[in-house]
Amino acid sequence: MSRQIYLFATSKHPDAISAQSLQVRFLKPNIDFSKYDHLIITSKQTVKALKQYAKEEFITIPALCVSKKTADAYKDFGGEILDFGDGYGDNLVKFIEEKPKETKWLYLRAQSIASDFVARCKADGYSIAEEILYVSECAKEALEVEVLKNSILIFTSPSSIECFLKTHTIDEDAKIIVIGTTTAKALPDGINYEISQHTSIESCMELALALR
Repeated sequence: MSRQIYLFATSKHPDAISAQSLQVRFLKPNIDFSKYDHLIITSKQTVKALKQYAKEEFITIPALCVSKKTADAYKDFGGEILDFGDGYGDNLVKFIEEKPKETKWLYLRAQSIASDFVARCKADGYSIAEEILYVSECAKEALEVEVLKNSILIFTSPSSIECFLKTHTIDEDAKIIVIGTTTAKALPDGINYEISQHTSIESCMELALALR
């Protein structure tokens, strides 16, 4: 009998029981976008949050995005792309360091973040302001889902693990797949896991189906 696959993410997949891990509450702080040379965008939720503002205020400011998918979402919205990384916030540092320290950056972020790359850049003298555009909270689906033993669990963010562990424990026979190293760090000590080849749900599902 094949293992059941559970996907803890903000997206769904037809080959898995999809439990939304987070629900997002958008904020709208007052921002003077004219003060900045570049934006830093590390999620598609940020792009959604920007829709609350008048587009002409920021749309011509080139954005450094965490991944190609985030860059595509911002480009589809009409935004200009400076560059994009490989899905990890830590790897955006090299792009920031290519610019003079006088460059004015604006990091548009969630309330809780997994990487401290911006703090490290600021400590090195780079000019980066921060604004919180959304808050992620545990969704009822992830808290209440019934998980069969001997299943495959896919976690797509540190928060998805934290929310799952509020009401569940990880079965010793479960196979665990994480979307990247930052997510892996949120697992309890002693839990074995595999990392998907790429930082995407599609890559996680390919691995899960191979393990099934």
